Amino acid sequence: MADAGAKTFYIETFGCQMNAHDSEKVAGLLISRGYRQVETDGQADLILYNTCSIREKAAQKVFSRLGQFKRDNGGKTIAVLGCVAQQEGERIFERAPWVGLVCGSASYRKLPQLLAELESGKRRLTGLSLDTEETFETEFTRRDNPFRAYITIIEGCDKSCAYCVVPMTRGPERSRTSESVLAEARALVELGYTEIQLLGQNVNSYRDPSARKWNFAELLSAAGEVGGVRRVRFTTSHPRDFTREIVQAIEAHPVLCNHVHLPVQSGSTAVLAGMKRDYTREQYLEKIDCIRCAKRAISITTDIIVGFPGETEADFEETLSLLDYAQYDSLFSFKYSRRPGTSALALGDAIPEEEKGRRLRELQARQRAIQERRNQSLIGRRFELLVEGQGREGQLSGRTSCHRTVNFPRNGSDNGSDKGSVKPGDYVWVRVTQAGPNSLIGEVEGGLLWGAMATQN
Repeated sequence: MADAGAKTFYIETFGCQMNAHDSEKVAGLLISRGYRQVETDGQADLILYNTCSIREKAAQKVFSRLGQFKRDNGGKTIAVLGCVAQQEGERIFERAPWVGLVCGSASYRKLPQLLAELESGKRRLTGLSLDTEETFETEFTRRDNPFRAYITIIEGCDKSCAYCVVPMTRGPERSRTSESVLAEARALVELGYTEIQLLGQNVNSYRDPSARKWNFAELLSAAGEVGGVRRVRFTTSHPRDFTREIVQAIEAHPVLCNHVHLPVQSGSTAVLAGMKRDYTREQYLEKIDCIRCAKRAISITTDIIVGFPGETEADFEETLSLLDYAQYDSLFSFKYSRRPGTSALALGDAIPEEEKGRRLRELQARQRAIQERRNQSLIGRRFELLVEGQGREGQLSGRTSCHRTVNFPRNGSDNGSDKGSVKPGDYVWVRVTQAGPNSLIGEVEGGLLWGAMATQN
Protein backbone atom coordinates (compact mmCIF):
# COMPACT_ATOMS: atom_id res chain seq x y z
CA MET A 1 0.00 0.00 0.00
CA ALA A 2 1.29 3.46 -0.91
CA ASP A 3 2.38 5.85 1.83
CA ALA A 4 1.00 9.33 2.56
CA GLY A 5 3.58 10.94 0.30
CA ALA A 6 2.66 8.89 -2.76
CA LYS A 7 1.12 10.35 -5.89
CA THR A 8 -2.64 10.59 -5.43
CA PHE A 9 -5.51 9.81 -7.77
CA TYR A 10 -9.26 10.30 -7.89
CA ILE A 11 -11.49 8.30 -10.22
CA GLU A 12 -15.11 9.06 -11.11
CA THR A 13 -17.22 6.51 -12.95
CA PHE A 14 -20.10 7.04 -15.38
CA GLY A 15 -22.23 4.17 -16.66
CA CYS A 16 -22.88 0.51 -16.04
CA GLN A 17 -21.45 -2.24 -13.83
CA MET A 18 -18.79 -2.94 -16.48
CA ASN A 19 -17.51 0.61 -16.09
CA ALA A 20 -17.72 0.40 -12.31
CA HIS A 21 -15.65 -2.79 -12.32
CA ASP A 22 -13.18 -1.34 -14.83
CA SER A 23 -12.68 1.55 -12.39
CA GLU A 24 -11.99 -0.94 -9.60
CA LYS A 25 -9.36 -2.61 -11.78
CA VAL A 26 -7.79 0.71 -12.84
CA ALA A 27 -7.64 1.76 -9.18
CA GLY A 28 -6.00 -1.55 -8.27
CA LEU A 29 -3.48 -1.15 -11.07
CA LEU A 30 -2.55 2.35 -9.89
CA ILE A 31 -2.34 1.37 -6.22
CA SER A 32 -0.06 -1.53 -7.11
CA ARG A 33 2.21 1.01 -8.85
CA GLY A 34 2.47 3.20 -5.74
CA TYR A 35 -0.44 5.62 -6.15
CA ARG A 36 -2.80 6.45 -3.29
CA GLN A 37 -6.55 6.81 -3.90
CA VAL A 38 -8.26 9.91 -2.43
CA GLU A 39 -11.90 10.88 -1.91
CA THR A 40 -12.08 14.19 -3.83
CA ASP A 41 -10.62 15.60 -7.03
CA GLY A 42 -9.21 18.51 -5.04
CA GLN A 43 -6.87 16.12 -3.19
CA ALA A 44 -5.67 14.37 -6.33
CA ASP A 45 -2.59 14.76 -8.50
CA LEU A 46 -4.25 12.55 -11.13
CA ILE A 47 -7.96 12.78 -11.99
CA LEU A 48 -9.53 10.02 -14.09
CA TYR A 49 -13.01 10.08 -15.60
CA ASN A 50 -14.14 6.61 -16.67
CA THR A 51 -16.86 7.41 -19.15
CA CYS A 52 -19.96 6.03 -20.84
CA SER A 53 -21.29 7.11 -24.24
CA ILE A 54 -24.24 4.77 -24.67
CA ARG A 55 -26.59 7.78 -24.26
CA GLU A 56 -25.99 11.37 -25.32
CA LYS A 57 -26.63 12.70 -21.81
CA ALA A 58 -23.92 10.48 -20.37
CA ALA A 59 -21.34 11.97 -22.75
CA GLN A 60 -22.56 15.50 -21.97
CA LYS A 61 -21.97 14.89 -18.26
CA VAL A 62 -18.33 14.10 -18.95
CA PHE A 63 -17.66 17.29 -20.88
CA SER A 64 -19.52 19.26 -18.23
CA ARG A 65 -17.18 17.81 -15.62
CA LEU A 66 -14.14 18.56 -17.75
CA GLY A 67 -15.33 22.14 -18.13
CA GLN A 68 -14.90 22.70 -14.41
CA PHE A 69 -11.10 22.61 -14.74
CA LYS A 70 -10.33 24.84 -17.73
CA ARG A 71 -6.64 25.50 -18.32
CA ASP A 72 -5.65 26.33 -14.75
CA ASN A 73 -5.93 22.96 -13.03
CA GLY A 74 -3.21 23.45 -10.44
CA GLY A 75 -0.78 21.08 -12.11
CA LYS A 76 -3.17 18.14 -12.02
CA THR A 77 -3.10 15.48 -14.72
CA ILE A 78 -6.56 14.79 -16.16
CA ALA A 79 -7.34 11.55 -17.98
CA VAL A 80 -10.49 10.55 -19.85
CA LEU A 81 -11.02 6.80 -19.98
CA GLY A 82 -13.68 4.49 -21.38
CA CYS A 83 -16.25 4.81 -24.12
CA VAL A 84 -16.25 8.59 -24.59
CA ALA A 85 -12.45 8.44 -24.81
CA GLN A 86 -12.59 5.75 -27.50
CA GLN A 87 -15.43 7.45 -29.38
CA GLU A 88 -14.10 11.01 -29.36
CA GLY A 89 -10.37 10.28 -29.41
CA GLU A 90 -8.15 13.30 -29.98
CA ARG A 91 -11.20 15.55 -30.43
CA ILE A 92 -11.30 15.64 -26.61
CA PHE A 93 -8.05 17.62 -26.67
CA GLU A 94 -9.73 20.18 -28.94
CA ARG A 95 -12.71 20.59 -26.60
CA ALA A 96 -10.67 20.37 -23.38
CA PRO A 97 -6.97 21.18 -24.03
CA TRP A 98 -6.18 20.68 -20.35
CA VAL A 99 -6.74 16.91 -20.68
CA GLY A 100 -3.45 15.00 -20.78
CA LEU A 101 -4.55 11.42 -21.53
CA VAL A 102 -7.34 9.84 -23.56
CA CYS A 103 -7.51 6.05 -23.18
CA GLY A 104 -10.08 3.45 -24.24
CA SER A 105 -10.84 0.31 -22.25
CA ALA A 106 -8.85 -1.97 -24.56
CA SER A 107 -5.67 -0.06 -23.63
CA TYR A 108 -6.00 0.00 -19.84
CA ARG A 109 -3.06 -2.37 -19.44
CA LYS A 110 -0.86 0.39 -20.89
CA LEU A 111 -1.91 2.97 -18.28
CA PRO A 112 1.26 2.78 -16.15
CA GLN A 113 3.43 3.29 -19.25
CA LEU A 114 1.25 6.15 -20.54
CA LEU A 115 1.24 7.90 -17.18
CA ALA A 116 5.01 7.53 -16.90
CA GLU A 117 5.38 9.25 -20.28
CA LEU A 118 3.18 12.12 -19.11
CA GLU A 119 5.28 12.49 -15.99
CA SER A 120 8.43 12.60 -18.12
CA GLY A 121 7.15 15.67 -19.94
CA LYS A 122 4.80 14.48 -22.69
CA ARG A 123 1.83 16.84 -22.90
CA ARG A 124 -0.83 14.66 -24.52
CA LEU A 125 -1.10 10.94 -25.07
CA THR A 126 -3.70 8.50 -26.33
CA GLY A 127 -4.35 4.79 -25.92
CA LEU A 128 -7.04 4.02 -28.47
CA SER A 129 -6.09 0.75 -30.18
CA LEU A 130 -8.82 -1.90 -30.35
CA ASP A 131 -6.46 -4.46 -31.86
CA THR A 132 -6.28 -6.80 -28.89
CA GLU A 133 -7.17 -10.32 -27.90
CA GLU A 134 -6.58 -9.63 -24.21
CA THR A 135 -9.03 -9.02 -21.42
CA PHE A 136 -8.19 -6.45 -18.77
CA GLU A 137 -7.32 -8.24 -15.55
CA THR A 138 -5.01 -7.11 -12.78
CA GLU A 139 -3.27 -8.89 -9.95
CA PHE A 140 -4.84 -6.41 -7.54
CA THR A 141 -8.35 -4.99 -7.90
CA ARG A 142 -9.54 -2.25 -5.53
CA ARG A 143 -13.00 -3.60 -4.60
CA ASP A 144 -15.49 -0.89 -3.70
CA ASN A 145 -18.11 -3.19 -2.18
CA PRO A 146 -17.09 -5.26 0.87
CA PHE A 147 -19.43 -8.20 0.22
CA ARG A 148 -20.27 -8.19 -3.52
CA ALA A 149 -17.58 -8.62 -6.18
CA TYR A 150 -17.66 -8.36 -9.96
CA ILE A 151 -15.85 -10.73 -12.31
CA THR A 152 -15.52 -9.79 -15.98
CA ILE A 153 -15.78 -12.99 -18.04
CA ILE A 154 -16.05 -11.46 -21.53
CA GLU A 155 -15.23 -8.04 -22.96
CA GLY A 156 -16.30 -6.34 -26.18
CA CYS A 157 -19.13 -7.10 -28.56
CA ASP A 158 -19.46 -8.76 -31.97
CA LYS A 159 -23.09 -7.72 -32.47
CA SER A 160 -23.98 -4.84 -34.80
CA CYS A 161 -27.03 -3.18 -33.20
CA ALA A 162 -27.78 -0.07 -35.23
CA TYR A 163 -28.03 2.30 -32.25
CA CYS A 164 -25.09 1.02 -30.19
CA VAL A 165 -21.50 2.29 -29.87
CA VAL A 166 -20.15 -0.63 -27.82
CA PRO A 167 -18.45 -2.55 -30.68
CA MET A 168 -16.65 0.68 -31.62
CA THR A 169 -15.67 1.61 -28.08
CA ARG A 170 -15.03 -1.79 -26.47
CA GLY A 171 -13.67 -3.78 -29.38
CA PRO A 172 -14.42 -7.38 -30.39
CA GLU A 173 -15.63 -10.12 -28.04
CA ARG A 174 -12.85 -11.81 -26.10
CA SER A 175 -13.49 -14.29 -23.32
CA ARG A 176 -11.35 -15.31 -20.36
CA THR A 177 -10.54 -18.95 -19.74
CA SER A 178 -13.00 -20.75 -17.50
CA GLU A 179 -10.22 -21.69 -15.09
CA SER A 180 -9.14 -18.06 -14.61
CA VAL A 181 -12.75 -17.06 -13.89
CA LEU A 182 -13.26 -19.86 -11.38
CA ALA A 183 -9.88 -19.21 -9.76
CA GLU A 184 -10.87 -15.57 -9.23
CA ALA A 185 -14.23 -16.68 -7.82
CA ARG A 186 -12.54 -19.03 -5.34
CA ALA A 187 -10.08 -16.31 -4.31
CA LEU A 188 -12.93 -13.85 -3.71
CA VAL A 189 -14.75 -16.35 -1.50
CA GLU A 190 -11.55 -16.82 0.49
CA LEU A 191 -11.46 -13.06 1.03
CA GLY A 192 -15.01 -13.19 2.41
CA TYR A 193 -17.11 -12.04 -0.53
CA THR A 194 -20.46 -13.81 -0.55
CA GLU A 195 -22.05 -12.53 -3.78
CA ILE A 196 -20.31 -12.68 -7.16
CA GLN A 197 -21.61 -11.09 -10.34
CA LEU A 198 -20.38 -12.29 -13.74
CA LEU A 199 -20.12 -9.41 -16.21
CA GLY A 200 -19.98 -8.90 -19.95
CA GLN A 201 -21.45 -6.61 -22.58
CA ASN A 202 -23.11 -9.82 -23.78
CA VAL A 203 -22.33 -12.14 -20.90
CA ASN A 204 -24.06 -15.17 -22.39
CA SER A 205 -21.97 -14.88 -25.58
CA TYR A 206 -19.11 -16.28 -23.48
CA ARG A 207 -16.98 -18.92 -25.23
CA ASP A 208 -14.18 -20.53 -23.24
CA PRO A 209 -10.91 -20.12 -25.21
CA SER A 210 -9.28 -23.00 -23.32
CA ALA A 211 -9.42 -26.70 -24.21
CA ARG A 212 -12.63 -27.07 -22.17
CA LYS A 213 -14.57 -24.98 -24.73
CA TRP A 214 -17.33 -24.30 -22.20
CA ASN A 215 -20.32 -22.18 -23.13
CA PHE A 216 -21.88 -19.70 -20.73
CA ALA A 217 -24.34 -22.17 -19.18
CA GLU A 218 -21.48 -24.54 -18.34
CA LEU A 219 -19.41 -21.75 -16.78
CA LEU A 220 -22.47 -20.53 -14.85
CA SER A 221 -23.09 -24.00 -13.45
CA ALA A 222 -19.46 -24.31 -12.37
CA ALA A 223 -19.60 -20.89 -10.69
CA GLY A 224 -22.65 -22.07 -8.78
CA GLU A 225 -20.61 -24.96 -7.41
CA VAL A 226 -17.72 -22.86 -6.02
CA GLY A 227 -17.49 -23.72 -2.34
CA GLY A 228 -18.55 -20.95 0.05
CA VAL A 229 -20.24 -18.61 -2.43
CA ARG A 230 -23.81 -17.75 -1.44
CA ARG A 231 -25.04 -15.92 -4.55
CA VAL A 232 -23.99 -15.71 -8.20
CA ARG A 233 -25.56 -13.15 -10.55
CA PHE A 234 -24.86 -12.33 -14.19
CA THR A 235 -25.55 -9.46 -16.59
CA THR A 236 -26.24 -8.53 -19.37
CA SER A 237 -27.74 -11.24 -21.59
CA HIS A 238 -28.39 -10.88 -25.31
CA PRO A 239 -31.64 -12.61 -26.36
CA ARG A 240 -30.03 -14.21 -29.40
CA ASP A 241 -27.61 -16.15 -27.19
CA PHE A 242 -30.01 -16.92 -24.34
CA THR A 243 -30.62 -20.68 -24.16
CA ARG A 244 -32.70 -23.23 -22.31
CA GLU A 245 -29.43 -24.50 -20.76
CA ILE A 246 -29.06 -21.21 -18.85
CA VAL A 247 -32.52 -21.68 -17.35
CA GLN A 248 -31.65 -25.28 -16.48
CA ALA A 249 -28.51 -24.09 -14.68
CA ILE A 250 -30.56 -21.67 -12.58
CA GLU A 251 -33.04 -24.45 -11.81
CA ALA A 252 -30.29 -26.83 -10.72
CA HIS A 253 -28.17 -24.51 -8.58
CA PRO A 254 -29.90 -22.56 -5.78
CA VAL A 255 -26.78 -20.36 -5.46
CA LEU A 256 -27.52 -18.89 -8.93
CA CYS A 257 -29.80 -15.90 -8.48
CA ASN A 258 -33.25 -16.34 -9.99
CA HIS A 259 -33.11 -13.15 -12.05
CA VAL A 260 -32.49 -12.63 -15.76
CA HIS A 261 -31.97 -9.23 -17.38
CA LEU A 262 -32.98 -9.77 -21.02
CA PRO A 263 -33.06 -6.50 -23.02
CA VAL A 264 -35.75 -6.52 -25.70
CA GLN A 265 -35.44 -2.87 -26.88
CA SER A 266 -38.72 -3.02 -28.85
CA GLY A 267 -41.82 -5.18 -29.12
CA SER A 268 -42.09 -4.70 -32.88
CA THR A 269 -40.40 -7.13 -35.26
CA ALA A 270 -40.10 -4.34 -37.84
CA VAL A 271 -38.29 -2.06 -35.40
CA LEU A 272 -36.10 -4.93 -34.16
CA ALA A 273 -35.06 -5.51 -37.78
CA GLY A 274 -34.18 -1.82 -38.13
CA MET A 275 -32.20 -2.06 -34.92
CA LYS A 276 -30.35 -5.16 -36.27
CA ARG A 277 -31.17 -7.11 -33.13
CA ASP A 278 -31.13 -10.51 -34.91
CA TYR A 279 -34.38 -11.83 -33.42
CA THR A 280 -38.10 -11.29 -33.91
CA ARG A 281 -40.79 -10.49 -31.38
CA GLU A 282 -41.94 -14.11 -31.53
CA GLN A 283 -38.44 -15.49 -30.96
CA TYR A 284 -37.95 -13.18 -27.99
CA LEU A 285 -41.26 -14.24 -26.44
CA GLU A 286 -40.19 -17.88 -26.79
CA LYS A 287 -37.29 -17.00 -24.46
CA ILE A 288 -39.74 -15.37 -22.03
CA ASP A 289 -41.94 -18.48 -22.11
CA CYS A 290 -38.90 -20.66 -21.43
CA ILE A 291 -38.02 -18.60 -18.34
CA ARG A 292 -41.61 -18.47 -17.08
CA CYS A 293 -41.95 -22.26 -17.38
CA ALA A 294 -38.88 -22.89 -15.21
CA LYS A 295 -39.30 -25.10 -12.15
CA ARG A 296 -37.96 -22.21 -10.10
CA ALA A 297 -39.63 -18.77 -10.31
CA ILE A 298 -37.26 -16.41 -12.17
CA SER A 299 -37.61 -12.63 -12.18
CA ILE A 300 -37.23 -10.92 -15.58
CA THR A 301 -36.12 -7.33 -16.26
CA THR A 302 -35.39 -5.58 -19.56
CA ASP A 303 -34.32 -2.48 -21.51
CA ILE A 304 -36.55 -0.63 -23.99
CA ILE A 305 -35.84 2.22 -26.42
CA VAL A 306 -38.73 4.33 -27.71
CA GLY A 307 -38.65 6.58 -30.75
CA PHE A 308 -36.16 4.60 -32.84
CA PRO A 309 -36.20 5.90 -36.46
CA GLY A 310 -39.23 4.59 -38.28
CA GLU A 311 -41.12 3.48 -35.16
CA THR A 312 -44.81 4.00 -35.91
CA GLU A 313 -47.62 4.30 -33.42
CA ALA A 314 -48.55 0.70 -34.27
CA ASP A 315 -44.97 -0.39 -33.52
CA PHE A 316 -45.12 1.40 -30.19
CA GLU A 317 -48.42 -0.31 -29.36
CA GLU A 318 -46.69 -3.65 -29.99
CA THR A 319 -44.11 -2.71 -27.38
CA LEU A 320 -46.87 -1.91 -24.88
CA SER A 321 -48.56 -5.24 -25.60
CA LEU A 322 -45.24 -7.02 -25.08
CA LEU A 323 -45.05 -5.46 -21.61
CA ASP A 324 -48.49 -6.89 -20.86
CA TYR A 325 -47.38 -10.34 -22.02
CA ALA A 326 -43.91 -10.44 -20.44
CA GLN A 327 -44.94 -8.90 -17.09
CA TYR A 328 -41.47 -7.60 -16.31
CA ASP A 329 -40.47 -6.97 -12.73
CA SER A 330 -38.71 -3.76 -13.76
CA LEU A 331 -37.21 -2.10 -16.82
CA PHE A 332 -34.81 0.59 -17.93
CA SER A 333 -36.40 2.78 -20.60
CA PHE A 334 -34.89 5.45 -22.83
CA LYS A 335 -35.65 7.80 -25.68
CA TYR A 336 -33.59 7.01 -28.77
CA SER A 337 -30.59 9.31 -29.17
CA ARG A 338 -28.27 9.48 -32.17
CA ARG A 339 -24.77 8.22 -31.43
CA PRO A 340 -21.72 9.00 -33.58
CA GLY A 341 -20.49 6.16 -35.74
CA THR A 342 -23.64 4.02 -35.51
CA SER A 343 -25.44 2.75 -38.59
CA ALA A 344 -28.74 4.21 -37.35
CA LEU A 345 -27.43 7.69 -38.19
CA ALA A 346 -28.26 6.99 -41.83
CA LEU A 347 -31.91 6.50 -40.88
CA GLY A 348 -32.33 10.09 -39.67
CA ASP A 349 -34.28 11.00 -36.56
CA ALA A 350 -37.72 11.98 -37.81
CA ILE A 351 -39.65 11.34 -34.59
CA PRO A 352 -39.96 14.62 -32.66
CA GLU A 353 -38.58 14.76 -29.12
CA GLU A 354 -42.06 15.65 -27.83
CA GLU A 355 -43.45 12.43 -29.32
CA LYS A 356 -40.58 10.39 -27.93
CA GLY A 357 -41.31 11.90 -24.52
CA ARG A 358 -44.99 11.00 -24.76
CA ARG A 359 -44.22 7.42 -25.68
CA LEU A 360 -41.69 7.14 -22.87
CA ARG A 361 -44.18 8.44 -20.30
CA GLU A 362 -46.88 6.06 -21.52
CA LEU A 363 -44.48 3.12 -21.46
CA GLN A 364 -43.32 3.94 -17.93
CA ALA A 365 -46.90 4.36 -16.70
CA ARG A 366 -47.86 0.95 -18.12
CA GLN A 367 -44.83 -0.70 -16.54
CA ARG A 368 -45.43 1.06 -13.21
CA ALA A 369 -48.93 -0.45 -13.05
CA ILE A 370 -47.49 -3.91 -13.83
CA GLN A 371 -44.87 -3.59 -11.10
CA GLU A 372 -47.46 -2.37 -8.61
CA ARG A 373 -49.62 -5.45 -9.23
CA ARG A 374 -46.71 -7.89 -9.18
CA ASN A 375 -45.24 -6.44 -5.99
CA GLN A 376 -48.61 -6.37 -4.23
CA SER A 377 -48.88 -10.12 -4.87
CA LEU A 378 -45.73 -10.61 -2.77
CA ILE A 379 -47.22 -9.30 0.48
CA GLY A 380 -46.94 -12.06 3.07
CA ARG A 381 -44.13 -13.82 1.16
CA ARG A 382 -40.81 -14.55 2.85
CA PHE A 383 -37.48 -13.83 1.14
CA GLU A 384 -33.82 -14.24 1.93
CA LEU A 385 -32.28 -10.78 1.87
CA LEU A 386 -28.70 -9.60 1.46
CA VAL A 387 -28.53 -6.42 3.56
CA GLU A 388 -26.86 -3.71 1.48
CA GLY A 389 -27.07 -0.49 3.50
CA GLN A 390 -29.28 2.46 4.34
CA GLY A 391 -32.81 2.48 3.01
CA ARG A 392 -35.53 5.10 3.27
CA GLU A 393 -36.27 7.05 6.45
CA GLY A 394 -33.56 5.45 8.56
CA GLN A 395 -34.42 1.91 7.50
CA LEU A 396 -32.01 -0.72 6.24
CA SER A 397 -32.26 -1.95 2.67
CA GLY A 398 -31.40 -5.20 0.98
CA ARG A 399 -31.91 -7.22 -2.18
CA THR A 400 -33.52 -10.58 -2.76
CA SER A 401 -32.08 -13.25 -5.01
CA CYS A 402 -34.75 -12.26 -7.55
CA HIS A 403 -33.39 -8.67 -7.56
CA ARG A 404 -36.12 -6.94 -5.59
CA THR A 405 -35.29 -4.20 -3.10
CA VAL A 406 -36.76 -4.59 0.40
CA ASN A 407 -36.57 -1.91 3.11
CA PHE A 408 -37.05 -2.87 6.75
CA PRO A 409 -36.86 -1.14 10.17
CA ARG A 410 -33.40 -0.94 11.69
CA ASN A 411 -34.60 -1.44 15.29
CA GLY A 412 -37.53 -2.87 17.16
CA SER A 413 -39.22 -6.22 16.81
CA ASP A 414 -42.34 -7.99 17.91
CA ASN A 415 -41.13 -11.45 16.96
CA GLY A 416 -37.99 -11.84 19.05
CA SER A 417 -35.41 -11.10 16.38
CA ASP A 418 -32.58 -8.73 17.19
CA LYS A 419 -32.68 -6.39 14.22
CA GLY A 420 -30.42 -3.90 15.95
CA SER A 421 -27.51 -6.26 15.25
CA VAL A 422 -28.23 -6.57 11.51
CA LYS A 423 -25.64 -4.85 9.32
CA PRO A 424 -24.69 -4.60 5.63
CA GLY A 425 -23.36 -7.89 4.32
CA ASP A 426 -25.66 -10.00 6.51
CA TYR A 427 -28.28 -12.38 5.12
CA VAL A 428 -31.66 -12.40 6.87
CA TRP A 429 -35.19 -13.67 6.31
CA VAL A 430 -37.67 -10.86 5.67
CA ARG A 431 -41.44 -11.16 5.32
CA VAL A 432 -43.03 -8.57 3.01
CA THR A 433 -45.63 -6.37 4.72
CA GLN A 434 -46.12 -3.54 2.18
CA ALA A 435 -45.44 -3.06 -1.52
CA GLY A 436 -44.98 -0.15 -3.91
CA PRO A 437 -44.09 -0.17 -7.61
CA ASN A 438 -40.34 0.05 -7.05
CA SER A 439 -39.64 -1.54 -3.68
CA LEU A 440 -41.03 -3.60 -0.83
CA ILE A 441 -41.23 -3.09 2.93
CA GLY A 442 -40.75 -6.02 5.27
CA GLU A 443 -40.04 -7.29 8.74
CA VAL A 444 -37.06 -9.42 9.72
CA GLU A 445 -38.00 -12.90 10.95
CA GLY A 446 -35.61 -14.98 13.05
CA GLY A 447 -31.87 -14.56 13.44
CA LEU A 448 -29.06 -14.11 10.92
CA LEU A 449 -28.76 -16.66 8.15
CA TRP A 450 -25.21 -15.58 7.34
CA GLY A 451 -23.21 -12.89 9.09
CA ALA A 452 -21.09 -10.30 7.28
CA MET A 453 -17.61 -11.75 6.96
CA ALA A 454 -16.24 -9.87 3.99
CA THR A 455 -13.06 -7.86 4.19
CA GLN A 456 -12.08 -5.29 1.62
CA ASN A 457 -8.70 -5.91 0.07
